[in-house]
Amino acid sequence: MKSLDTLIRLKRFQAEEKRRHLAQIETMIAEFDRMSRDLEREIEAEEQRSGITDTQHFAYSTYARAAATRRDNMRRSADELKGQLSEARLAHDEALDELKKMEALGERERVEAPVEMPPRNIAGRARAVLGA
Repeated sequence: MKSLDTLIRLKRFQAEEKRRHLAQIETMIAEFDRMSRDLEREIEAEEQRSGITDTQHFAYSTYARAAATRRDNMRRSADELKGQLSEARLAHDEALDELKKMEALGERERVEAPVEMPPRNIAGRARAVLGA
């Protein structure tokens, strides 16, 4: 029973670790999306300021070109993380399934564990209480 409780705690820890990893990936995706939107606004503002929107024009803003490169890198990174997100979700779901199995097994063992019956006669009860 002790080893099963330890195993359940381990499975709980693993499931929580997978949940944290999943949340971390989701946070990173959201942050990359926000940063790429900010860069997009900066590019538009720079193009309006310079009056040149053609990226092939010789006088196109160097800052806008660099910001566009960073924006594209952010989007690529977010797309890669989205692939990792689906894998992390599967791993989290599997960890939760394993935890549920272990908890069900532990519950079944607790139910099936023999229960000590108190003594039926008064003398036996007195000995049990006094520890004699």
